[in-house]
Amino acid sequence: MCAVTDPTTIEHSFIVENECHGWRLDRFLKKRIPRMSRVRLQRVIRGDCEVDGRAGKPSLLVAPGQRVTFRRPAPVEPEFPRALPLVYEDAAFYVFDKPAGLTMHPTAKYYHGTVTSVLREHFPSEALQITHRLDRETSGLILVARNYDAAVNLKRAFARRLVKKRYLAIVHGKLEGEGVIDAPIDLEPAGRVRVRMAVSPSGQPSRTRYRALEYSDEHSLVECFPETGRQHQIRVHLSHIGHAIVGDKLYPDENIFADYQEQGWSSVADRVPLPRHALHAAQIEFPHPLSGVPVMVKTDLATDLARFFYQLNNK
Repeated sequence: MCAVTDPTTIEHSFIVENECHGWRLDRFLKKRIPRMSRVRLQRVIRGDCEVDGRAGKPSLLVAPGQRVTFRRPAPVEPEFPRALPLVYEDAAFYVFDKPAGLTMHPTAKYYHGTVTSVLREHFPSEALQITHRLDRETSGLILVARNYDAAVNLKRAFARRLVKKRYLAIVHGKLEGEGVIDAPIDLEPAGRVRVRMAVSPSGQPSRTRYRALEYSDEHSLVECFPETGRQHQIRVHLSHIGHAIVGDKLYPDENIFADYQEQGWSSVADRVPLPRHALHAAQIEFPHPLSGVPVMVKTDLATDLARFFYQLNNK
């Protein structure tokens, strides 16, 4: 569990499980936060860490039921949107319209600027669970369970591909008609960016249907229906057929993304026409987690993307 004790500090709190009886404190924390190195954890423990209210040390042996708490400085984060508009409300779930720029869960770079953090602020008395993910720069609908049973059933519906989603994308080039992109996707084995995916014969089966809604010689507005849920699937597939999403820093040119990460927006502004990629989750359809009755929720194309597309076409 994480908590914010003040804007400059993040507090982590864990209960020791039975299986960890007799473990060293640094080993226990490494299990709970695997992304943090043992050396870094030891520095944290020596700084501000308690076991049942008493100062801890790396070699301390923990016992089941003990509460381990430590505090660390909050990372300096870029500006992020605070609003999370509620689109649909039910006793079992919420549907929100996530703005671009808000990541779903805490990362090494973002803690406060996350959907989980904003939800804690707006709904402090509810144990909400996010049931799926959107990329940080992707705007649109996210489905959040309001209780344990709803979370289990909604996540099961995603796993069984009972959830149908419709995205809107603005792409480079003139893309007409409709079609299916049936191309397996895998993690790209080499490159400057570790999270880059690619079409590969050895990848996982991946399938996206698309239909052009409006187009010009330079840009097209396309609706996409992913039939599988691979990481970056729509972005990879559209780039694969020669119509990369406008504003995408990773596809097709990973060097733009690497430069952006290392040097900031000013280093890529002349190469990217939008500060974020033009992808919006516009519709989600799923079985109600308690009754099984189909539920469909829609939202309009995000304002910044609509303005960009229609200003282009009205020049």
